[in-house]
Amino acid sequence: MGMSVLAIDAGNSKTDVALIGADGTVLGTARGGGFRPPSVGVEVAMHMLATTVEEAYLSSHRTGPLRVEHVSACLANADLPVEERELAAALEARGWGDSVRVHNDTFAILRAGLPPGAEPRGVAVVCGAGINCVGMTPDGRTARFPAIGKISGDWGGGGGLAEEALFFAARAEDGRGGPTALAAALPAHFGLSSMYELIEALHLEKIPAVRRHELSPVLFEVAAAGDPVARSLVERQAEEIVALATVALDRLGLLEAETPVLLGGSVLAARHPQLDDRVRELLADRAPKAVPLVVTTSPVLGAGLLGLDHLCAPDGAYARLRAQYA
Repeated sequence: MGMSVLAIDAGNSKTDVALIGADGTVLGTARGGGFRPPSVGVEVAMHMLATTVEEAYLSSHRTGPLRVEHVSACLANADLPVEERELAAALEARGWGDSVRVHNDTFAILRAGLPPGAEPRGVAVVCGAGINCVGMTPDGRTARFPAIGKISGDWGGGGGLAEEALFFAARAEDGRGGPTALAAALPAHFGLSSMYELIEALHLEKIPAVRRHELSPVLFEVAAAGDPVARSLVERQAEEIVALATVALDRLGLLEAETPVLLGGSVLAARHPQLDDRVRELLADRAPKAVPLVVTTSPVLGAGLLGLDHLCAPDGAYARLRAQYA
């Protein structure tokens, strides 16, 4: 069986690759590290991605050079059209496929979460390491946000929540802010006894910066126990998620139509009760026709489905691919 699609879902924290046959069969897979061109440069990021692609190819037990009909790449940090073009050119230079299409990785969540056979209409909000939102309609219109941090108006995501938790915990310990259980819970996660010790360990990189994301689940645990400061951060995260979704729905003229709102990424997929319930309450109030659905399927499925879309694959290929990620 020939390989038709090289599907790539490359997020900030991890990368998944799948080689897919013409009938939707997954022929090889691999998982690698995060895809972060802004911090390491495009060439280094592509080299790391190539290592994961090569591992997937080896797992397929094929011989000869890797070549597919289409490369479907859903990439973190492909937030602006100029970045999509740059990353597409870098992938084309690798010579893996006859054609290449780069999407922001949020589109993988959107495509994976749409029900089988549904038209490509919906909005997806991803709250993982960062936060982003996209929407699309069958006629090709999209709603997007730059999603590059505070300079583009973004707030939250696992990384952002960890930073906010550290901020309030530090101020609680030194007296500049009110009390919060975060001041004890955050350092305790790393086996430390005070925020001062944690601040020092993070600043001197005794605790690697990449481990800060571990503090987001701690924040949710403290919020679940009733801490007002932690609960206020979870509340604000729900507000941000719903703001993104409702603006995207409005831009696409979908506020008055029954439309799936796909909720993905590690923070939303964890289904923290306070966050999950509040998102649904706010959506019911501001976008009553929205149908919230949490997406827990691997986003590389979405990249694969987008690849099959590009090749106008038969219905059976879609069903077979979905069954392998069920």
